[in-house]
This record gives sequence, C-alpha cells and structure tokens, in this order.
Amino acid sequence: MPSKIQYEKALNKAQLSAVTAPDGPILVIAGAGSGKTRTLVYRVAWLVERGVPPKEILLLTFTRKAAKEMLERAAKLTDRRCREVSGGTFHSLAHRVLRQEAKRVGFTPSFTIMDRSDMEEAAHALIHEVDGEKRPMRLPRSSTISTILSKAANMEKPLAEIMEIEYPQFLPILSKIEHLLPIYKEYKRKNNLMDYDDLILFFRLILKENEDIRLTLANRYKHIMVDEYQDTNTIQADIIRYLGSPHKNVMVVGDDSQSIYSFRGANFKNMFDFPVSFPEARIIKLEENYRSTQSILTMTNALMDQATQKYTKCLFTRRGGDEVPLTIGTGTERGQAVYVCRAIETLMDEGRQLRDIAVLFRASYHSFELELELARHTIPFVKYGGFKFMESAHIKDLLVHLRVILNKEDILSWGRLLRLIKNIGPGKSQAITDWMKKEDVLPARVDKWPGANKEKEGLVTLAKLMSALSKPNLRPEQGVELAVEYYSPLLKEKFDDFPRRQQELEQLTSMADRYRSLRAFLDDLSLEPPASPVDVRPLDKMDYLTLSTVHSAKGLEWGVVFIIWLVDGRFPPGRSFTNMESLEEELRLLYVAATRAKDRLFMVYPGQEVMHNSGGWKGNYKSGLSSFISALPQDVIEHRSFVSSYPSAIAPPTIISPTAAMNERAGVFPDNAMLKSTPFTKSMDPLATDSSGLKPGDRVNHPAFGKGVIAKFLDEDRVEVIFQDRGLKLLHLGYTSLEKI
Repeated sequence: MPSKIQYEKALNKAQLSAVTAPDGPILVIAGAGSGKTRTLVYRVAWLVERGVPPKEILLLTFTRKAAKEMLERAAKLTDRRCREVSGGTFHSLAHRVLRQEAKRVGFTPSFTIMDRSDMEEAAHALIHEVDGEKRPMRLPRSSTISTILSKAANMEKPLAEIMEIEYPQFLPILSKIEHLLPIYKEYKRKNNLMDYDDLILFFRLILKENEDIRLTLANRYKHIMVDEYQDTNTIQADIIRYLGSPHKNVMVVGDDSQSIYSFRGANFKNMFDFPVSFPEARIIKLEENYRSTQSILTMTNALMDQATQKYTKCLFTRRGGDEVPLTIGTGTERGQAVYVCRAIETLMDEGRQLRDIAVLFRASYHSFELELELARHTIPFVKYGGFKFMESAHIKDLLVHLRVILNKEDILSWGRLLRLIKNIGPGKSQAITDWMKKEDVLPARVDKWPGANKEKEGLVTLAKLMSALSKPNLRPEQGVELAVEYYSPLLKEKFDDFPRRQQELEQLTSMADRYRSLRAFLDDLSLEPPASPVDVRPLDKMDYLTLSTVHSAKGLEWGVVFIIWLVDGRFPPGRSFTNMESLEEELRLLYVAATRAKDRLFMVYPGQEVMHNSGGWKGNYKSGLSSFISALPQDVIEHRSFVSSYPSAIAPPTIISPTAAMNERAGVFPDNAMLKSTPFTKSMDPLATDSSGLKPGDRVNHPAFGKGVIAKFLDEDRVEVIFQDRGLKLLHLGYTSLEKI
C-alpha cells in the first residue's frame, strides 16, 4: 500500500534520516526546538505503514498524556491503527508487568500501590519504632522523611548523601532515619504494599534475574522508543537495556544539553552510555531549530561550548531576525525590577501581547522584587514554580509582627502571630486579642495577659520584640532584622526546609533597606492594582505575563524572554562552584532558559551592587555578571547598562556599575535608539596584581576560611579564592584580611 505521507516534504534531512532509519539501535540527539516530538510521531507512522503491528511498538514518555497526544497525531497522519501502539510511562509499564509477576519479588498480584499520603502515614507510624526519648533535635515531619526515603531509592544513593545535600540540618539524627529504612521496607513487604519507586525497582529486578520474562517482553515489544532520554535515571536506563538487548530495535531521543533534573535522579550520562550498551547504535543529530532566531542560537551554541562533557552540535535556523541577545546591568536589584517592567511596557506599545513574554529565574524567591514592581505598574502576571511572594506562609508570618506595630487593632495579624507561640491555639489567641482590645493594651505589654500560664515564656519573648520594634526612628531594615531574629527559631520548628526559607527572609531584609519608613515598605508589599487603573493599556482578559522558574519553563516558548539575577551566587548558585557536575548542570539550566526565546532575549543582572552589614558581606551573591555570560565571546551578545529614577518613598540606592542613562521609559531596543549602548568593562586581567601585592595563583591564609589559592580578581577590591576546606569564596579586600603564604 502506498504511503499517505510525503516524508521527504514533511521532514528535514536529519529528521527524515531518523524517521526512516533501518532496524537497530538509534540515538537521536535533538537540539532545542528541533522538532523532537514531530520526529517521534512520524517514526510511529512510518513503522506502522511499513507493516509493524502497532502492539509491537512501545512508546515510553514521562506522562501518559504526552504519549496519548503523540499517538493521536500519528493516527491523524496515517490511520487509526497508530492508536493501538503501546504508549505510557516507565511506571505504568512496570505496573502492568508486576501485576502478573509480583510473586517473583515476594509480593502477591493483589499488591496495593501507596500514594504520597500513604507513604507519609507509614513514615509517621513507623518513626516511633526508632525514636527514643533522647535526641539532639526534633524529627523531620513525615512528609520530609518520605521525600528522603524516596530520593534515596530513586537515585540509588545512601541516605547520608541525600541528607547532606538537601537536609543537612537533620544530619544529627541520620542514624534514626537509616534505622527506619529497613523497617519501612519490611512493613511494605509484610502488608503487600509497593510505593511508586518500588514499581521500577522491582521491574528492573525481575528483568535482571529472569531471562524468560526479558525474552517474552522483547518479543512483545519489538520496537521501543523513548522520549526525553536525558531525563531518565539509572534504573530506567537499565530497563531499556534489558528490554532492548534481544532485538536492539531501540530509538532514544533526547538532548544532553537540556538535562536539568539531577535532583530527581535524572542522569544525563545515560545519553553517553547508550552507545556503550548498544555498540551498533547510529547517532543522528537534529540541529535545525524552528523556534529561535540565529542570533539567539549563536549565543546558546557558544554557551554550551563551555561544557566539558557534551555531544557537540551546532543549532541553526532559516528564520529571519537579527536581534542580538542583550545583557543589561541595572546596578541594583530594584533597578532590575524597574528595567524589566519598563521594557515590558515598551514591548506592549510595540504591539507585543503579554502572553508572549516571560521572565525566567533560577529560584522562586528571585522574582519577589519584580512581583512588587509589576503590581505598581498594574501588569498582570501568573507565576509557575514556588509561591508568589506574598502567598508564602513564612513571609506572611514575619510581616504580621511588623503590621501590629503600625496598627495594634489588626486582629487578623495578632491572631496569626500569637498562634505561632507554643501552647497558644485559636481559643487563647482570641482571648488575648479580646483582652488587648478591651484594655487598650500596647503591643509591648502583651505578656501582661492575666490568663498566661504555660504560654507565659513565649509571650515574654514576643513582648521584647514588640518593645524593640516600637522604638522611634527605627529603620525598616532594622525592624525586619529584629523580626527575622525572633522568627527564625519558630521557622525551624514549623518548616523542614527552613534553610531555603531563611534565605528568602534575608531577601526581605535587603528589600526593606531601600525604604525610609516601615509603613511605606509594608504598603508596597500589600500593593494591589487599583479598581479603575489610569493609563493602563487595554488588555485581553486572558492576557498576562508569565513568571517562571527555569525548571518549570522547560518545553515552553515565548516571543520575548527575560532572564534575571544572572550573577554568580544566584545563577549559578554559590554552592554549585564546589562541584563541577553541579556547575555544568547550572550551565545547561541557563541554556534551557535562553532557548525558550523565539525573537528577543534579555539577560539582566543587578550590576555590582555592594551591600555592607557590620563591615561584612550581606548575602553571598554580590559578585557581578554570571561567569557563564562573561565567558561568552563578545560578538554573540551586546552589553548595556540601565539607570532609573526612584519613587520618593524609596531611598535611592547607590549605583556603582551603570555608565549610561536612559529616558523615562525603558527604551531598551536598538531600533528605537532610546538607550545608549555603552562599552562593557570585563573582569580585571587575571594575571594582574592588585594594590595589595596579591595576584592570581598566590597561596593565602584567611582568619576564618583557612588556607587557599587566589583564583582571580573581579576588580581592584574583589577577589575569588579557592579554600582547601570551604571551596570558592568571594571576598572584598576592604572588609577582610588575606595573608600571603
């Protein structure tokens, strides 16, 4: 029967080669925007048209929805038989097999699959078996214990390694969690229960130990295709090897440059190990991009040139457009938010819809300042990845302590902050607020409540905070710092991930530093667009800006993309500098962010804003432009600077790095010439010697960090030093001492 599809016209040369490849193992390296899904869909259609029975084709994806959509597309291309292809996830395939073969791993076919809440309930019940009366600290919540156990199983790593990286605060009770693991496994076996991770672990075990099942499944699925292979873990790669080895008709599709989920167990090295498992494998590269302009691709190609382990590929496109990606130094965090908002307004004036614009960032809290500025500009937005700033529980908890200072009759805030105190629930908090209102009690005298008993100690501590916050002429940042100091012990009791939340509270402190009054600061945090906005551009009711973490943006695309906080310590995070694999994943993460852009790409960073706190550094990120960007060839990006004016309620910050002024509006695009292009000053010559006589390569001693070696000077005052025991540190020579060894 002649083919319904004109493959030569529908596909480019590389796609056609992959779709019509003969039997045998095939590794398709599909660059960003290169038509990966299209290739898989046409491959299914080609196999079915060639006479392969649909049920002998297995398509594995990471969601059942993705598999269903691909098969529907294939069916529309050729005929309905494509819907009969076996499509699904690794876990769904494992489940089908285990229902028949559970006895081989010590279970009965009627086993129950535990969902997340079941795992947490089991952890809660079993932890008491290992919990003695004496312990160095409280136990993690059952949800955290479940996460630790699941990651250890999924990533096949020791519990100690998982906890050291993600929950170091619980290392003192590591032995208890380790003791819990075998008890949890025995509990599941005894009660005929399997959790989600068990499905693929036991499936692999069955395939490993039973040749008859391997051959049966290989005969059932004579053609295997795997999507997003760079996101598979070691367990899933082993499953593919066992299933595909008898016939070797395996096609895996992925992009090592877009592997960004190691925290879930994904192992991008599976892409490099595939030709080892299948030595006859053909490698086909899809390099023609259908999303971005060539100038964006030229920059992202150069970005991935920095990777040490990669499949070399060079993305190209036939699309028009020559807008070179811009790198914008804004001097301050506030300036970064102002710049992005004004640039968005200019884009809207040019006719760009908000839904075609996205702002991407490394971590959820990086957008906090921007969210406030968007509210001031009445620009609607949705956020993906983490909570909106003002919706975060720990942010709300902290702010209520400040609100009652300005309005002691704010019973909602009083209720929330009182319930944070041990032994105070809804009833007692209501009684205290009723008493304070009736007696007109000042916040600093909350400890005088006549009904106090067990909660007396907590009320005394709260009263001390209220007294400190009530002092006249208290600067906003001082108020936030006092509240953070008070709230931190409560934060540790309330949240298992308190280190991350603590960092977000410190972000709040730096934001308060720019305000003259506490009221102005709190008012801005609570700002909402007015009911009848003035001079707001008419928007479609469904039109909104997208804010997203990069992880949540993978697979999506927008006409215009802003990437913010591109400074060392934020993107990439400071902790990644101590581990090369971690640093390379951060490089891939930036690559994913940049390749979301179709027409324009803006990479924004707060310049070299220096913030001092008691003669030292506040935060660990004030180190200038991300080293990923500064390492790029100068001809693939254009560097600019931005200076803005600030509302009177906000104290103007010191701006160090920007050297160009701009008009009231953003004026950020080359074609309207409203922003002056200024030369960009790169880091100091790495071989230069600073005024202290130190130079790169010198061995030095630091009073706190010990012995190290100077890596490079960022400017005459800032130096990066690699310490033997503490890794890479950024130091300001004006506020530290280095002794040359």
